[in-house]
Parts: sequence; C-alpha cells; structure tokens
Amino acid sequence: MTIVALIVAAGRGLRAGDGLPKQYRPLAGRTVLERTLTAFLSHPKIDRVAVVIDGRDEQLYDDSLGQIPGDLKAKLIQAAEGGEARQQSVLNGLEALSSLKPTIVLVHDAARPFVDQALIDRAIEAADRTGAAVPGLAVTDTIKLVGKSGEVVATPDRANLRAVQTPQAFQFAPLLDSHRKALAAESLTFTDDGGLMEWAGFPVHVFEGDPTNVKLTHSNDFAEAERRLKGTPMTYLTKLGTGFDVHVFGDGDHVWLGGIKVPHSRGVVAHSDGDVILHALTDAILGALADGDIGVHFPPSDPQWKGASSDRFLADAVARVRGRGGIVDHLDVTLLCEAPRLGPHREAMRRRIAEIAGIGIGGVSLKATTTEKLGFTGRGEGIAAQAAATIRLPEESAS
Repeated sequence: MTIVALIVAAGRGLRAGDGLPKQYRPLAGRTVLERTLTAFLSHPKIDRVAVVIDGRDEQLYDDSLGQIPGDLKAKLIQAAEGGEARQQSVLNGLEALSSLKPTIVLVHDAARPFVDQALIDRAIEAADRTGAAVPGLAVTDTIKLVGKSGEVVATPDRANLRAVQTPQAFQFAPLLDSHRKALAAESLTFTDDGGLMEWAGFPVHVFEGDPTNVKLTHSNDFAEAERRLKGTPMTYLTKLGTGFDVHVFGDGDHVWLGGIKVPHSRGVVAHSDGDVILHALTDAILGALADGDIGVHFPPSDPQWKGASSDRFLADAVARVRGRGGIVDHLDVTLLCEAPRLGPHREAMRRRIAEIAGIGIGGVSLKATTTEKLGFTGRGEGIAAQAAATIRLPEESAS
C-alpha cells in the first residue's frame, strides 16, 4: 500500500491581511508551510508528499524547504501548479500523482500546521477501512440555517453536526475519477473533497478530528499560534458595556421580550419587532466593543430592518466579539415595566438569550422591576430595559 499526502498551498490567504500568502508567513522562526510539510514528511507511513503551489510563489516555496532535513525532503515530488480555485488545485495535484498510482491520498490544507502524528494515523486507518473519510469535531454552538433575507429556516440538531477539518483521506483512484467528473460537469464548486465525493455517490465517513488542528485564517489566528508555539498564554482584557432601550406601547396583542413572544393587552411601536431586552443587550455588547450602537449597524431608516427579528441584532453583536477573538462572559438585563410580568417567561427568555449568544444559561441574568407608578413606565405608556455585558478581548485587539 502506497500512501501519499497532498498539501494544498496555492491560495493567497487574503483574509489574513496584507503581506505574504499565509502559508509562507513565519511562525516562531519557521514558515507555516514548513511546519505542515514536516509533519507529513516525518510520518513513517507516508511514502511521498506532493505540494500544490501558485506558480508565482516558487521562490517562497523553495525558501520554505530550507530548514527541512535532506532525508525528509527526499520524500517530496516536484510541486504542481495550482488553479484559480482550491478544487482545481487539488485536481492538478492528483493528476501529478497519477503516475505513482498511490493507494491512499491524504489531502491537507497548508494552513493547518498543527496536524499531529496521531491524527495522520487515524486518517490513514479510516481511508483504508472506509475508502473515504474526513476528520470532524462535534459542534458545541447552536447552528441556524438562514434564508436569503436572514430569516431562520431551520435549526439542525447539533448532536448530528460535525465541523470538518483536514487531512481528508481517500482511496486515490476514486478521488481522482470524481474530480475529473466534477470538472466535466462544469459550474460545480465544492469547499472540500469530502463534499465532492458525496456528490459523486461515495459514502463518506467521519473519524475523530483534533481541536488543536486549527486552520490559520485571520490575523488573530497567527497571533494565537505564535503564543502557542512559544508557550505564552493568551492575555485577555475584560470589557464592560451597558445598553438601554425603550418603546412606547401601541396597538397589538403581544410584545417580544428576550426573543420570546409574550401575550399582552398592547403591542409596541417599533421599526423592528421592538424587543427591548435584546436591543439593550445588543447595545451593551457593542458598548463593550466600543463599536457604536444598534442604530449604527441596523439603522431604522433602512427598510430591510422593518419588522426584523431582534435575535439577528444580538447574534451580530456576539459575532463581532468572536471575530476579534473575544469571549462573551455574562449578560445581565433589568426589564422596567408595570406589565407584562416577567416571572412566567423568565426561564424561557434566559434559554433563548443563551442560545442566541452561544453561551451557557448560567451566563444570562434576567430581572424585572416596576417604577412604583412613576414616569412613563409607571403610567403604563411604554416599556424599557437596561443591560450590561461583560466580555473578554485578546489584549492586542482590545485597544
């Protein structure tokens, strides 16, 4: 049995920011590609290693091989030139390997330099046993399937979901044949080889991935990778933001609060669904990020937000935190009104807020108070909420 690793290194890595393509960027003194190649070249079961590169990067590729010992470099075959998209690059690499007639091929993204020997072992075993297999991790966040206008179409059971990584492992001949068929079919684009094999009619199995086998995509990923290699822990700064929202009562038979439809004798006058709890929380998170307010990101003058569900606003604010490598720690809300009463709906709201924010329910606090018949809430003219959000941001992204 001949086993070959195909390393896909032809991309430009634009999401990682300006500079060299990400596979050629240094990580603690060695390029990303060198680290990835060494993992496969040093594996005793890998017979040969092929790399697909952009033709403009030949010198960068040669430089990346500089620190790899000669006995390991002997496993390398001549680099193949990539195509305009990943799918074409993989096909070019497979065609370059066809004369070797390997039994198994492992297709791996160059931007995953932390692949270890145990994961490679599992990939080889899975390909030998099943013919087509991909590494996957159980999904811990709730996943939403959304339509073109952002509405939720479905919420898949996350127990059946896996986040897929590389190396993906296949019997070589069926993978090459499937790629050729996809090329002949035209206008078919697949984000991974497992998906292409599914389209071609092959059963694709999932084996256990590795949470440390991260893909370097954004600039924050490189900063974290440097810390990991140098043994330096991530330093976070805690940020606190507050938010406040108010809506006047109007005609209607319900109000939206905390993502839950609550029966009431009145509705609210609002451009969106008027959920004061979610609006206040959104502003609190944006405040902790120092990133404007809900009106900046979702202006009421924009007709697309007419009647919009406010869970989209909160989810967007949370995504902004995570996009900067941050963590949402705690959300705290106080509802101010004479009615409706919060108590019967409190736990459902807490669960819904936790679901939207992707945090545990223990990180959501929800309280209510009246204003002792004082002011517009005391007179029953409207409803208000004030919120606080505590987040942590990586030190370099917190300034």
